[in-house]
Amino acid sequence: MTHPFEADQVIQVAYLVATGLFILSLKWLSAPPTARRGVWAAELGMALAIGGTLLDRNIVDYRWIATGLVLGSIIGVPLGLVHMTAVPQRTALSHAFGALCVALVGTVEFYLRAPAVPRFTMSALSMEVILGSLTFTGSLMAAGKLQEILPQRPITYRGQNIVNLSLLAIAIGIAVFLVFRPAHIGLFLLMMAISLVFGVMMIVPIGGADMPTVISLLNSYAGLSAAAMGFVLNSKLLIIAGALDGSSGFILSVIMAKAMNRSFTNVLFGAFGQVQASATTSEEARPVHTATAEEAAEILTAANKVVIVPGYGMAVAQAQHKVRELTDVLAKRGIDVKFGIHPVAGRMPGQMNVLLAEADIPYDRLFDLDGINPELPHTDVVLIIGANDVTNPAALTDASSPIYGMPILDVDKARTVMVIKRSMSPGFAGIDNDLYYLDKTLMLFGDAKTFVGNIVKAISGGHA
Repeated sequence: MTHPFEADQVIQVAYLVATGLFILSLKWLSAPPTARRGVWAAELGMALAIGGTLLDRNIVDYRWIATGLVLGSIIGVPLGLVHMTAVPQRTALSHAFGALCVALVGTVEFYLRAPAVPRFTMSALSMEVILGSLTFTGSLMAAGKLQEILPQRPITYRGQNIVNLSLLAIAIGIAVFLVFRPAHIGLFLLMMAISLVFGVMMIVPIGGADMPTVISLLNSYAGLSAAAMGFVLNSKLLIIAGALDGSSGFILSVIMAKAMNRSFTNVLFGAFGQVQASATTSEEARPVHTATAEEAAEILTAANKVVIVPGYGMAVAQAQHKVRELTDVLAKRGIDVKFGIHPVAGRMPGQMNVLLAEADIPYDRLFDLDGINPELPHTDVVLIIGANDVTNPAALTDASSPIYGMPILDVDKARTVMVIKRSMSPGFAGIDNDLYYLDKTLMLFGDAKTFVGNIVKAISGGHA
């Protein structure tokens, strides 16, 4: 039988190694060549953290833990097997589950310790429950919008910001009161209820175009709530892991907001994604130029330099493997093929990079906004696959546009632009894209996977 002192030493060593692996994981995840190693490091670190916790001698009965493990596995395995198009909403659900766990643990700790709760502990408890509760309902709302169960467009009303900020202020005010008077259990439940309502109200005015920033921001909130729980439970591992999660999510949110030329307050309260019905329905139908797969193949094979711009349409069609085939057949002809990836392409940060990596497209072909824009004026053909708002010139030319000021991919500077879309429907921002009506633009209507496959066949057949 393991001596209690020896068990404590094993636990602390497991926690120390897990902490180091979490830090290394973030470092490795920041670069595509080492990202896979980062995932393995994070998984091993989490396994050590859980294993160390299970050695705690204060655990009386493992049956509840085993039950939770089984139930969690039953829920988690199907969630992990979703298609790439569902990963954003699956990520939002993960935030929701983690935040709910934090809020429930905080509630239990309050009931166990009240009314004699030290002020510092009560402060951490309040932060834990407020952040955990609002992240739980906010993440559920975000998942609902991403899954299109809820309307993607913002729902706004006069005085909305005042109502939302008042709710948050009341919850914080109750938290401050409880720090000095922790015996009021009813107020604690009221604080939690208000935080749950605020989480819903926080996401209601946010449109689909802002979802990448919202996802990373909710990730930050979940991490900060976990760090607060670490202070309550006196767990250094939780404090460090939560701080890493919270800070990395915050930094990513800053990057996303910068990519849209917007502030956090604008993202949370600006109703960026409002559909502009008047802009899309009042105008007469404008003529566009179309092309077949065979015509597109001829244009691509006559080019020296091609840039492919992937968007959410590529993810929906699961066209990344066909895109890889197209890249290979063009490269065999000596054509320089690169990829231009906007930071907010898709519905979550890095979604396009993950899809292209899944298809084994070399990392050195992937370029971000700043890397690819200087090359676009010297590009023969830009092939856009299901990207909308991130290529819309209105962001640079139309001060009345809701995306005005957002940095975009300057695809309109290329000699020829080809756009694969199912229809002329607008993107997340709900506005028309003037790029589609330029004389240099050819619209390739159809399913992205099928259309790219037909282009590959036409090129291969012509080459033979």
